[in-house]
Amino acid sequence: MNSQEILAVVAGENITNADLDDFLKTVPKEQQMYAADPQFRDQYLEQMIAFRAYAQYGEDMGFEETDEFKKIMENMRKEVLAQFAINATVHEAEVKEDEAREYYEANQNRFEKGATVHAKHILVADEAECQGILESINNGEKTFEDAAMASSTCPSKAQGGDLGEFGRGQMVKEFEDAAFDAEIGKIVGPVQTQFGYHLIKVEGKKEAGVAPFEEVAAQIYNMLVSQKQNEAYMTKLNELKEKYLQK
Repeated sequence: MNSQEILAVVAGENITNADLDDFLKTVPKEQQMYAADPQFRDQYLEQMIAFRAYAQYGEDMGFEETDEFKKIMENMRKEVLAQFAINATVHEAEVKEDEAREYYEANQNRFEKGATVHAKHILVADEAECQGILESINNGEKTFEDAAMASSTCPSKAQGGDLGEFGRGQMVKEFEDAAFDAEIGKIVGPVQTQFGYHLIKVEGKKEAGVAPFEEVAAQIYNMLVSQKQNEAYMTKLNELKEKYLQK
């Protein structure tokens, strides 16, 4: 796509592909994924044409010379200048790895994690059916995963019944208690819950403890950078008040 291709000319001013791309960056993020779609681009090109046409109409009517227009433009000018100045004030804030690790070591209580289990399950509506599936697994007719894909009514059947890793409070109590009490690799059930009857196979367990630094490093960096940016902002603001605020 030629970025300089002229898509329309409004009041003597060209609208190029590059102009339209810039305009599309201002639309809601969930719509930006369609930016390459020709129909989507045509719709927004029509909006650009409308904006430019009405802008020229407003200029022809002399709105730029009104006090109201000048007041709005002055406020916008100040807002943009302020944002540029704020960005210049905070953009150098950075956090080194040793700072992040120091914070991690001094605040490990903030990164504690509860115990978790990694489990698979098979869910059916009838206890007798559940017992029959268990027998077919125990006598070697099917693996747990094949039985889940064939018989489970839970969407996790597509992954062989795999629910991934979860902690306490994420599952209904009867299921949670059975999963946390089960031995790794052994099948327990039928376990009745409000959803039906479950067979549960625990693949692994993790004890409660402190999350490793690598797992929470991004969270720490973001928090410390935000703190430094806020400190830089407030320090500069106090300086500016001393310089510009009339008492």
